[in-house]
Amino acid sequence: MIKVGVVGASGWAAGSHLPVLTGLPEFEVTAVATTRQNSADDVAAAFGVRHAFASARALTAHPDVDLVVVSVKVPEHAAVIRDALAAGKHVVSEWPLGVSAEEARELTEAATEAGVLHGIVLQGYHSPDAAFVADLLAAGRIGEIESVSVVAAGDPFGGGTLPEALEWSLDPAAGSSILTIMAGHFLATVERIAGRWREVTAQLPRLHEQVRVAGTGRTVPNQQPSHVLVRGRLESGAEASVTVHGGGHSPEGFLLKFVGSEGVLTATAATPGMYMHWTDWAVAVDGEPVSFTRPPEQGPNVRISALYKEIAQAIADGRQPHPSFETALRHHRLLASIELSARTGLPQAIR
Repeated sequence: MIKVGVVGASGWAAGSHLPVLTGLPEFEVTAVATTRQNSADDVAAAFGVRHAFASARALTAHPDVDLVVVSVKVPEHAAVIRDALAAGKHVVSEWPLGVSAEEARELTEAATEAGVLHGIVLQGYHSPDAAFVADLLAAGRIGEIESVSVVAAGDPFGGGTLPEALEWSLDPAAGSSILTIMAGHFLATVERIAGRWREVTAQLPRLHEQVRVAGTGRTVPNQQPSHVLVRGRLESGAEASVTVHGGGHSPEGFLLKFVGSEGVLTATAATPGMYMHWTDWAVAVDGEPVSFTRPPEQGPNVRISALYKEIAQAIADGRQPHPSFETALRHHRLLASIELSARTGLPQAIR
């Protein structure tokens, strides 16, 4: 039994990590931490957890915790991860790993030196739909892949109005934007299916110098991009382009298109308005729907469940899970190359 402590348990984790972990026989959630003791107590009571803390450090140091789940704001990831590593605990972190590629490198090196398991939450890697499409392409269903294109919604980031709960993300130093969060997940999903990027050319236009904070009447300065425009080439030789547009709600969600030498495969959101890395897809080849048998679990958390099954197996096998911090570092370097290309106007090779 793997004993798990969840840091940031009253936010996203309460609807994703905790319901999944409490339902998997390989795991026992033994501790939760939030920034306030009363909220930690409430979460502990709701999920039957015996330890509740108002301090992440108290959780990471507790002997009843083997694995620390980091589900806090991006600027807080590094401190929690370093505390967990210092205590010799395995770590699973939400994406992005850090606020920059440099911080991601430091955390990856520290985790490697600590000799613990380190996993990253990139749901696209555990999407059954992405796996199905990858298998179709690998089997030559549409011949040799010649081009890949993505058009996807990046809201709530990038528009002229932002929810108050995300106001902190307007500071580029916070590491949370339409590029790092939304495009980061989408680009990772594309790499899961079609392989790595070799080179990128990018633009990151900023259309809003000021952003309204919803429900407050306030307008604040904005330094984050409104859209992400990337084109380039994958290691396979296929041309690729990704457009992530910010702003208001986009009912279509996304369009993912693979053009091959013998056909065209498309994927869209089976439920309108959903993001590609955590929803079911409607897949078609040359316009004809293609179906497959999905896992018995339903909803976005099927991907979180698959992540933890991989974590449990990796611990049993004495290996790193996929994706690991190494994978996260690769994607951080991809994002850094996109930013550099947008600043210089020059193509950038991906390390």
